[in-house]
Amino acid sequence: MVSHGGTNLQALIDNAPYQNGELSLVLSSHADAYALERAARAGIDRLVLNPKDYPTREDYTDAVVDALLARDIGLVVLGGFMFILAPRFAIAFAGRAMNVHPALIPSFCGKGFYGLRVHRAVLNYGVKVTGATVHFVTPGTDEGPIIAQRAIDVLPDDTPESLQKRVMEQCEQPLLVEAVRGYCIKKQCNRPTLPR
Repeated sequence: MVSHGGTNLQALIDNAPYQNGELSLVLSSHADAYALERAARAGIDRLVLNPKDYPTREDYTDAVVDALLARDIGLVVLGGFMFILAPRFAIAFAGRAMNVHPALIPSFCGKGFYGLRVHRAVLNYGVKVTGATVHFVTPGTDEGPIIAQRAIDVLPDDTPESLQKRVMEQCEQPLLVEAVRGYCIKKQCNRPTLPR
């Protein structure tokens, strides 16, 4: 699930295939998201559901959940999806939805912390280390169990833009690929053994 450029999606595409899994759908909240072009080039089905087309957050969440359930999606990856869904999403995909956040949770997370805002806050606060976190999605924003984290040093000459680029390339993207790969492998390990 994406909203804009889809750089995290591209990392997932570039590192396919995934044992026991495949990239089967890209759902975007914006029709003009470049991520949809990335998906088209990779032969991945695309779906646009714009929050502005629904009267409430709950109605939009229902549309998203229903679309994903209708396609029997096993794992949902929020990779730059800039809309906070209602609790039904987290309940419907408990343990099967992960989000990548551009900071070391529990720092610089929750409502209002997304995109460049995160990196501005990191620089304004003066921390020396930042990074990214992949976590399971729960009803609370950025409150789910942490799957993995990766850290990098904040450099003296960093700007929000340079920090964002380094965190994305050195932390978010490889961490997300590792988390998805690990989930797919674990999915195989947890399958019941069929009688012979």
